[in-house]
Parts: sequence; structure tokens; C-alpha cells
Amino acid sequence: MNNLDENEPSHPQADSISETSVESPQQHGKIAGFFQFERYQTNLTTEVLAGVTTFMTMAYILVVNPEILSQAIFLQESGDLFSELVIATAISAAIATIIMGLVANYPFALAPGMGLNAFFAYSVVLGLGIDWRIALAAVFVEGLIFIVMTVFNIRSLIVKAIPDCLKRATAAGIGFFIAYIALSNSGIIAASETTKTTLGDLSQPPTFIAIIGIVITSAFVARRLKGALLLGIFATALLAWILGIANWPEAIVSLPQLPRDLLGQAIFGLGRLGEVNLGDFFAVIFVLLFVDLFDTIGTLAGVSMQAGYINAEGELPKAQLALMADAVGTTAGAVLGTSTVTTYVESASGVSEGGRTGLTAVIVALLFVLSIFFIPLLAGIPSFATAPTLVIVGVLMAQNLLWIHWDDPAESIPSFLTVLMMPLTYSIAEGLAVGFITYPLIKAFQGKFQELSVTVWILAAIFLVRFVIMAIGV
Repeated sequence: MNNLDENEPSHPQADSISETSVESPQQHGKIAGFFQFERYQTNLTTEVLAGVTTFMTMAYILVVNPEILSQAIFLQESGDLFSELVIATAISAAIATIIMGLVANYPFALAPGMGLNAFFAYSVVLGLGIDWRIALAAVFVEGLIFIVMTVFNIRSLIVKAIPDCLKRATAAGIGFFIAYIALSNSGIIAASETTKTTLGDLSQPPTFIAIIGIVITSAFVARRLKGALLLGIFATALLAWILGIANWPEAIVSLPQLPRDLLGQAIFGLGRLGEVNLGDFFAVIFVLLFVDLFDTIGTLAGVSMQAGYINAEGELPKAQLALMADAVGTTAGAVLGTSTVTTYVESASGVSEGGRTGLTAVIVALLFVLSIFFIPLLAGIPSFATAPTLVIVGVLMAQNLLWIHWDDPAESIPSFLTVLMMPLTYSIAEGLAVGFITYPLIKAFQGKFQELSVTVWILAAIFLVRFVIMAIGV
């Protein structure tokens, strides 16, 4: 995606927007008029079905995000805030998605991002030992920075300056990191004094069920079933319930309670910055900014191309409004108690069903709100039941490796090191650092200084200084 602006679309690719039969705007009155059904060649039925489809494909986040974050965000023991994290996940997704639908009028859905939640839990809270309230404060600050960057169109300028191979490697590395965590937590791989890691004890019932779950989920994906990842979670959990490996849910539906232990803790965390190394705090903010920056831009570009929104100049009209949705969503999400909110590539499923307006996003938002009434069902899903979905998410993110020029050492070496270091160091930040330091160095060794922007050198210097500070123990 090239320059982003807020000009109204001329829609030169009108034929690519939709082949759906058009219903008259008068048939649905104000809804059709507000979302411009006639202009986008769509109708109420199509938009509703598209919204349901998108929700089904990304609803797994309602289980996976609380499961990951509950290992770092808890009061007495891991999991004691799971129900509140479900509410935080659902409401933050609903807020960001409804802004996307009502303000930008795009059919894109948002929710706490995969990879970013893993970074928050495993690298920041568990890895650096930063209190989860202070970590939420970092997410809150990131959201505020994103709002400012979006208003002044800085986000698109930064994206253009960063090498594409490092964007791709970052996404793929996060995929490997997520899959590694899933295999570890489910017992499929285990620690070993001799070989560092080894195959786990497959005789353990949860481990065996996780393996069966991977097979089942893979089958659903291979058959291209709608909501394959969500179905995989429930199929694995159902098998565990039937075999008595996990307890059945105590209920299916209940009235949600206010997340009083999470609400506003990000603001409280700002008052505790004196308890943490400020260098680590700002490094966390930087990584959150970086990953979310490219995740959102890349997703918007890809799904917008599929929907026919990219105009003849290669621009996404109203991009500023679309980018503002994830910025506000991240800020609100931090206050609610969850990690960074970003645009989901699963939005493409709704687009494939014919969704072309913000009504699709509004439907997704409403379904996220309704989901908080099913917390008992979600809480009853055992943690190992999410492992299959995390592995498949890793597969999907690893597809970014296809677009790296592996015959060019300046791309292949930094990209490989970025991907390799993320799971091996158990840190997304370390993988990013290695990639950003090696890229300009190898380009310089090739004598291609003219291909390097000042931004790349600045980022490399920042990461290098960080390693130096870590080495001398400041």
C-alpha cells in the first residue's frame, strides 16, 4: 500500500466490489442510506451474513487471548482473572470494530492481536518481570501515541521506510513463537538438560488430546470450514470433556460481572513507573508500536485489495479513519485490561461472503458483546484445547516467508535470524533487535548504502544501544 489519505474512493474497480444483487436503499431505510448499500452494491442480508462469517472465523480469540494473558495477569494464581479477561477481550474488540464500521464504513473487524498478547505475557510480564499493571500502562501509552501518529499521518511514513523483508520476518517469527508456546504448554515438547528441548510425554492425557486436536483442526482448515479454528477449540475441548480429562463447564450462559479487578489498572500502572527500569518500559512500548504498526497496515492493505477498495493510485481511501479504530481500540483495551488491539486478517472471510460496508463490522461488534454472556462455557475450555489453534495460527503467519528474497543475503540472513531468535530467546523483542541490527550492516557490506534510509539506521542504533546497556548491566 502506498500513500494513505482520506479522499473519498472513486471506486474504479466497481466490478470487483461485489457481484451481489442490489436491493434498493428504500427497502431498509436509514440503515441502507447510512452504510451506502447502493454505492457498494450490497444489501442487508449479505452484510449480516458477512458479519456472522467474520465473527465465526475470529471468535477463537475469546478463548485464546484470555488463556494467554491469564498466565501473566492474575491476582493469586494463574487463571483467576480469566472471566474478566474474556470481557476485556470482547468489549475492546467491540469498541474498535464498531468505530471501524460506523466511522470508516469498512467491513474490517478488530480484536486483541495474536503475537502481541504473547509478547505482553511471556516477554514483558514473565520475561522482564514487569508487573502486569505497569505492562498495561505501556499498552495504554502505545494507544495514545498511535492516536497522535494517526492524526499526523506518521504511521504510513514509518511503514514505507522499513524493509519489507523485516516486516515479513517479524510476522513469521511471531507465528513460530506462538506455535512454540502452544507445543510447550500442551506438553508436546518438553525441557531437556541434554538437548534443551525434546519430545514430551505423549502418554499424558492432555498431551495426547492436544495432538488429536491438531489433527482435527487441521482437517477443518483443510476442508475450509467456516470458523475452523473456533470449531477446532470446541472439538478438542468436547473430546476432553467426554473422556473425563477436563471437567464439563458448570454452565453455558450467565450474566457477566463488571471486570473490577482489571478496569482502570493501566492508569494505576502509570503511577508505578518508578518500580521498573524505564529503559525496559520504553523498549516495550517501541516493540508494541512496531509490531502493531505493520500488522494493522499489512492487514488493511491485503483485505482492502481483496474488497476492491484500493484506488487507481494504490491508495486506501479513508485510511486515517480505519487506522484510528485500532488506535482508540488499543487505548480502550488497555483500560479494560487487555493487550494491543489490531485489525484481523480474518476480516477477509466476511469480504469473501460479500461484505462491503461498515454494517458487517457492526454485526461483528454486536456478536462480541453477546459473547460475554457465554463466559462459563469459555472458562470451561481446558488450556491445552487452544494449542491446536495456536499451531495453525503459526502456520498462517509463517506464509509471510514466501515473500522474502532468500537469494539475497541482505534479506535472507536478517530475516532468518529474526525468525530464529524469537522462539529460541522466548522474546519477540530480541528477534526484532537482531534483524534490525544485521540488515543495514549486510547492506553496507554489499556497498548498497543508497538503499538504506535514515530511519533504518536509527532503529538499528536504538536496538544496538539496548544490547549494550543490557551487557553492561545498566
